[in-house]
Amino acid sequence: MASENRHPFHLVDPSPWPLLSSFAAGGLAVGAIFYMHQQMITPLVVGFIAVLLCMLFWWRDVVKEAESGKYHNPVVQMGLRYGMLLFIMSEVMFFVAFFWAYFNASLFPVDGIWPPEGILTFDPFDLPLLNTLILLLSGCTLTWSHHALVKGHREQFMKGLLYTIILGFIFTLTQAYEYGHAAFGFTDGIYASTFYMATGFHGFHVIVGTLFLLVCYLRAQKGHFTPEQHVGFESAAWYWHFVDVVWLFLFVSIYWWGAGEVAVH
Repeated sequence: MASENRHPFHLVDPSPWPLLSSFAAGGLAVGAIFYMHQQMITPLVVGFIAVLLCMLFWWRDVVKEAESGKYHNPVVQMGLRYGMLLFIMSEVMFFVAFFWAYFNASLFPVDGIWPPEGILTFDPFDLPLLNTLILLLSGCTLTWSHHALVKGHREQFMKGLLYTIILGFIFTLTQAYEYGHAAFGFTDGIYASTFYMATGFHGFHVIVGTLFLLVCYLRAQKGHFTPEQHVGFESAAWYWHFVDVVWLFLFVSIYWWGAGEVAVH
């Protein structure tokens, strides 16, 4: 009776991953400094691989807690949701910094002109609009997938999830094609720097979100996720909808409102 669990919380087993992840993240930061100053790429690659491995093994243990240990009761699930919500809020502030830099430069341009003279921007109603429609459609297919899971329609859940992954992959390819046909480079002034930083980091988040959903799809094939317990998939869905919303702000403010003379290809 003395060892009986008297609370609904899950006390995790001792894990090496928080400590190892700290060392890996520090190694990645040091590797980035070496690369930027000494052009040494090996420390950067080693740090990046270490971070990926720590993420892989740490999340593997969390999945085992949910599926094998059955530790993710409703109270634990609520804590995980709060954690994901706080993470997304931190991501919001991450993008606020880029939008702040863009609007500071665009509303108070040094030469009184925005975009700066000589910058040929993208036509907002060409590839950017196409990518907007792709992401909005992916949000619809993901919502369909989530609703199907809650209702117990597993086949529709799998289809909607697969369609969302495909649309995310198409978005990434379209943006890569767009970058390949840009009329300006990363070092061509403040417009180029803020454009590539904001849209580039958003593209990185799309890649991460697509991988997140792909892992959910592979887990779903193994029978994971039920109408009562699917926090992993729910977190991926929240993250993807966050990426959708950020893109809408990017499209309106950078591609549309900030458009100048359009480059003709």
